[in-house]
Amino acid sequence: MNNEQRHNASRTILGLKLPTDPRWANVAEKSIDEILIDHAYCEQKAASSCISLIIQFPEKEKLREVLMPVVSEEWTHFRMVLKEMDARGIKFGNPRKDDYVHHLYAGMKRGGSREEQLGERLFMNAMIEARSCERFRILSQEISEVSLREFYHELMISEAGHYMNFIDLAKEYLSATYVKKRWAEWLEMEADVLKNLEVRGDRVH
Repeated sequence: MNNEQRHNASRTILGLKLPTDPRWANVAEKSIDEILIDHAYCEQKAASSCISLIIQFPEKEKLREVLMPVVSEEWTHFRMVLKEMDARGIKFGNPRKDDYVHHLYAGMKRGGSREEQLGERLFMNAMIEARSCERFRILSQEISEVSLREFYHELMISEAGHYMNFIDLAKEYLSATYVKKRWAEWLEMEADVLKNLEVRGDRVH
């Protein structure tokens, strides 16, 4: 898939404004051990983030109803990645700083109503899931190892579903107009973040 095709797919499926740099797939395949380690931590953090939302917004029953299965799925993915690592003799190294997530966090709006605060957390999670979905699609299409292509294809489908979970929850607690406007701002902000990050093959993001 060339860069223009990636761009069109990203916009059509996920609304992303900037496709992943085409160099990423090649450098990632050459550092697949590091990608798997980073991926494991991403899944662990995703489960923890959902748990945190449930705890911090206990009055939001729909939030709990939707995110409890997501916690279970993310933890299952964490175990799947660890199993893949074990099969390859890859040790579970130390966590790494995630510059991508750090910059997204810095772009969150502070203050506002409790629902708007929740919305920012939901948008951030949706953004991470959307970009992860795009990256997993690239791995599922462009790396040479068939078993890993199949592995990432399965995870890509789950990430797309999780992305929609977070957007739908935002619409549950905020007006459709607000969600549309703020999500568009998040997409622009994320594109700026990605444009200014180094292309690294040892990170999922």
